[in-house]
Amino acid sequence: DIAPTSVLAGGGADVVLDWMPSALASREKGLPLVNIAQPFKSSGMMLTCRKDAGISSPEDFPGKTLGVWFFGNEYPFLSWMSHLGLSTDGGDDGVTVLKQGFNVDPLLQNQAACVSTMTYNEYWQVIDAGLTPEELVVFKYEDQGVATLEDGIYVLEDKLEDPEFVDKMVRFVRASMKGWKWAEENPDEAAMIVLDNDNTGAQTEEHQKRMMAEVAKLTAGSNGALDPADFERTVESLLAGGSDPVITQHPGEAAWTHMITDKALN
Repeated sequence: DIAPTSVLAGGGADVVLDWMPSALASREKGLPLVNIAQPFKSSGMMLTCRKDAGISSPEDFPGKTLGVWFFGNEYPFLSWMSHLGLSTDGGDDGVTVLKQGFNVDPLLQNQAACVSTMTYNEYWQVIDAGLTPEELVVFKYEDQGVATLEDGIYVLEDKLEDPEFVDKMVRFVRASMKGWKWAEENPDEAAMIVLDNDNTGAQTEEHQKRMMAEVAKLTAGSNGALDPADFERTVESLLAGGSDPVITQHPGEAAWTHMITDKALN
């Protein structure tokens, strides 16, 4: 339960994987994060709701309890609620936010009308727990017009002045993207690598193969280089958050660079 940005700020890592809303919010607060690569092209985030809780569209959200992840993952949700004009501090006119662990228990136990899920993971936990797709209604952030960039690779700005560090990142990004593209083409083999390295025994072959098949849809279309148009779309979505936007000003082009991917991918 630690935000990647906190680890980077504390010197516990040279590089982190984070979602862009979290990274840009941290940058605005003074942590000079820079996106050096963007493996995920599209968003896998969604809100999965029980129909029997009276949810059929976002218009049904007021007065309901919605499960939300924190540690940086709350920003896309808060931006969406702001777009809808809904407060997130309860009441009949707003929504009550339930701080959700990285599981779907609140939905299964009727503690929340909806929970945050990813297309590749938690949605399938709901299905595996016994609820059917017919009993659920799903709101994909992509479909709601509030999708923001997810898994990207970030470093601190001043590190990019060190040629040795830059060389290390070039090799890291090259290897990462080579791995992702191999995994897209060989999803079953990629799933088995995860299982072979799962010391807990908690993972199943079916779930990992399903996860890889869904993640492949999100990495498809990205060679690892950030598309500036996707960056602008994310920034616009975050800035347009009504009275309570996730960021209050455009972060500028210093928030991302192609210096690593230009060397890594060409």
